[in-house]
Amino acid sequence: MIKFSGFFVCLLPLLALAQNDVTWYDYYTAGGRTSGLIPASKDGFLLNGKPFHIISGAVHYFRIHPTQWRDRLRKLRAVGANTVETYMPWNLHEPRRGDYDFSEGQNDLSAFLNVTAFVEMAQEEDLFVILRPGPYICSEWDFGGLPSWLLRDPEMKVRTSYPGYLQVADDYLTQVFSRVVNLQFQKGDGPIIAFQVENEYGAFGVGDEPRDTEYLIHLRDKMIALGATEMFFTSDTPTNNGDLGAVPGELQTANFQNNADAQFDALDILQPDKPYMVTEFWSGWFDQWGKGYHDGSSLEDFSYTLERIFTRNSSVNFYMFIGGTSFGFMNGANQFAEFPFYAADVSSYDYDGPLTEAGDYTDKYYAAKDLIAQFNRVPNIYMPALPAESVKTAYPEIQTTQHLTLEDLLLQLPSNLVIQSDNVLAMEDLPINNDNGQSYGYILYRNSAPLTGGSHTIQTIGHVRDLAVLMLDQQRLTSDWKNDAQLNDFGFWPLPNQTFDFNADKGDATYVVDLLVENMARNNFGPPSYFYQKRGLPEGPVLLDNEEVVGWTMFPLEFTSAWVRSLKNWNNSPAPPSTANSPTLTKATLSISGDPTDTFITTVGWGDGNRGVVFVNGFNIGRYSGIGPTKTLYIPAPLLNRGDNTILVWSLFEPVTTITFSDQLDLGVPLHP
Repeated sequence: MIKFSGFFVCLLPLLALAQNDVTWYDYYTAGGRTSGLIPASKDGFLLNGKPFHIISGAVHYFRIHPTQWRDRLRKLRAVGANTVETYMPWNLHEPRRGDYDFSEGQNDLSAFLNVTAFVEMAQEEDLFVILRPGPYICSEWDFGGLPSWLLRDPEMKVRTSYPGYLQVADDYLTQVFSRVVNLQFQKGDGPIIAFQVENEYGAFGVGDEPRDTEYLIHLRDKMIALGATEMFFTSDTPTNNGDLGAVPGELQTANFQNNADAQFDALDILQPDKPYMVTEFWSGWFDQWGKGYHDGSSLEDFSYTLERIFTRNSSVNFYMFIGGTSFGFMNGANQFAEFPFYAADVSSYDYDGPLTEAGDYTDKYYAAKDLIAQFNRVPNIYMPALPAESVKTAYPEIQTTQHLTLEDLLLQLPSNLVIQSDNVLAMEDLPINNDNGQSYGYILYRNSAPLTGGSHTIQTIGHVRDLAVLMLDQQRLTSDWKNDAQLNDFGFWPLPNQTFDFNADKGDATYVVDLLVENMARNNFGPPSYFYQKRGLPEGPVLLDNEEVVGWTMFPLEFTSAWVRSLKNWNNSPAPPSTANSPTLTKATLSISGDPTDTFITTVGWGDGNRGVVFVNGFNIGRYSGIGPTKTLYIPAPLLNRGDNTILVWSLFEPVTTITFSDQLDLGVPLHP
């Protein structure tokens, strides 16, 4: 007999397997499956009756091209892990109410959404699965994974027992469990060993005011009714939120980057007889536009904290093991109580984790591998070799050859998307997409205004959500975004009721007044007051010379892949004349003679204050901004073709005519070199 973490285990089964290494599944399912994951005692978990130390890594299937899932899972298994954890984004799986997409749809990211295939692949790669289905996930993801159509209900109270929310959340969970219920460890011999109830609910409130615990209980009970048989748990930072986000009777776990002992001590008070689990060991951190540096954590701090986690006999999930990319417009944002009150995340979700955005090894990977081996509790477990890193190519620089102006793009919008209204409407309130509104992208507000020659003042009542470009007769009047001092100006989000003075230079005439507003992302974290997240101009009218403007035409520029691929009537020049000063979409062709490889587009040189989006063969690979810190956009090889590839660059402020590629990820100056 030998003692593992307080449990006495007979070594005879192990000795029988000692001649050959065994897989995790071999070890934990030998003799059949009789029980699932149990938080047995302070000494640790049991899986199928055997002591189980969870070594997990977060790998989000929706942030990684599906042809690269297996590579990332194999690298996780090769570090010594036995489990993979993933969130599920409701807003991708139900982009319109009642219209579900688990890879069957025709949406931009449909190909990424086969969660069933991902879970099955994890089992094939000898990994158990922790599933966090939401409905809310945070994750630096737009609106924390909540679908924007929820905001069309003027009474909506997300993440609560509000009946209008519970009904659609229940409907969503029903769809989820219809696909995963038979992939559980105890039902269907699958890999799923645990489900999280909601997410960081202790932070969804102010101070120690009571949270809506009945809502959490409802979600837990709904999952049970839908067939969930595995362990439930919640996660929060215990030193901050105690048990405010807990479900009575279910395991509480911890989320943190450092100060591990204080978090474990807090858990000891909350649940003295339960094992430790760090659901989110923050392996680094995320980046936001305008921050000025690439955030993260040092190798020394990472290694020290991981050692403390293992020394305290805690299980762990690396958040993130690999961050991947928030493709399209799916990045999240944060609100703050102090200036500038809001910051949007960059598209790269590299996270300074053990694997880079592109799946390459970092020093943290090797440090984690060494520590996992040092604290391993099960001998003779098969350890696969490290998979090779992908080939990266710096393709030759290319030049744009064609362009479309903003006006050209507006002419190609379907007529049913062009909305007339006396008043400006928020994106979400537009009567489009089967009355689900506009979720992402940009919205143009247009008014034909009779003006006298001379000076005039325009004012947006309330806040702009999030960045507005003012144009008069298709000529941009407001400046690009180069520094924080500008955030006090018209067109930016921090201050309400901002004004801008301009001249009507052609004398008494009718002028076309345009406000093009970018939805930079909805907030994904914080108290309930931070979840009123309508975008565009949701808070009030627009005034011209102190008079409310009525009679608006609204153009939702969603930039869906289908629409982008359908664009035609391109102008045969690299960019508009220099006298044209308005947003532009430019087009170039990248020719690849052999099999495509991973690559990066370098956005340096596109203008210190410029910002926009890049499309590769119609797929939105993410946003760029001269404000930084990120200086590259990742292009996974599966998005490229042998032969010609179409690269489109949408620019708010100045046309991009030169596109440079790199074989190196550049996330900006690191906070922790």
